[in-house]
Amino acid sequence: MATALMDGELDAIVKVSAAVWAAMSYARLAAARLRPGAPRLAALLPVVALLYAIPFAFWTTTFRGTSGFFLTWLGSFKLLLLATGSGPLDPSLRLHQFVCSASLPVKLRKSTAAEEKSKAPVRGPARMLLCGAVIPAIIYAYQFKDSMNRYQLLALYTLHIYFSLDLLLATVHTVIHDLLGMEMEPQVDHPYLASSLRDFWGRRWNLMVPSILRPSVFRPVRARLGNAAGVMATFLVSGLMHELIFYYIMWSPPSGEVTAFFLLHGACAAAEGWWASHPGWWRPPRAAAVPLTLAFVAGTGFWLFFPAMVKGGLDEMVLQECQGMVALMEQAGRRLAGATDLVSSTI
Repeated sequence: MATALMDGELDAIVKVSAAVWAAMSYARLAAARLRPGAPRLAALLPVVALLYAIPFAFWTTTFRGTSGFFLTWLGSFKLLLLATGSGPLDPSLRLHQFVCSASLPVKLRKSTAAEEKSKAPVRGPARMLLCGAVIPAIIYAYQFKDSMNRYQLLALYTLHIYFSLDLLLATVHTVIHDLLGMEMEPQVDHPYLASSLRDFWGRRWNLMVPSILRPSVFRPVRARLGNAAGVMATFLVSGLMHELIFYYIMWSPPSGEVTAFFLLHGACAAAEGWWASHPGWWRPPRAAAVPLTLAFVAGTGFWLFFPAMVKGGLDEMVLQECQGMVALMEQAGRRLAGATDLVSSTI
């Protein structure tokens, strides 16, 4: 069962990769021949539609969620920005650079030596080994979830999401950096040091998302309706895209809790911005602001964000897939050991 499932996923990866390469090649050609505006947008919309359909090509939550984040969310927003003549994509890029930048969290400009030294978390083989050691321990801990209370279980989910995302991005970084000589977009910057919600969401957590939402949502709305409206629109779009990715992963209709989570944080971030616009008003000391910020993020996450995952059965899906992966690895190990014994006996 696990072998057949993974064989099917590998086949889907090959087909999806070929489809994405062809679609992005067409997008580059269309953008090079059409001026920014309605004609370029009309030419790129079929590619955007394809990106929204791609997660349905996979069966496992891992690949549906990853393709939903990289392609459906980040990729489609990059193409929509390209239609307006802005964003990180440029048709003058080499084909492989354009395709990787459109479908992966890749930045084109290489860092200087000084920037390399000042980078916060270094992602690569060492990071992959760390995550590879922690994730199996988390999966093993799921066996005792019936004896855990609600908050212990949600904390376990938080760790699982964090280290799984870290492993995924470290793997992409290794491939992109070593094979193509390109640089990853920044992912996180010590989120546990955030001193406000604006600091947490804008400068420390999952930085790929604000980097694409600022030019596509925040700045256009702010220019017309003001800063607070720009903040609320940005968090609303983020909430809706999270709902869509949850739908891809769990195949269950959205509950609205995730959108409510982001709207709450958007309203609080907008209030923070309004308060910060008054220089003489009181500010909490950093020693108090950091734990208060983290407590608010964790408390509202336990209230609204993570319950949506539990209700959709994501924990059970992930556990089953992890068990299937372990069984597949054990089967591959036995086959390798058998082949080694056969070779040894014939020598």
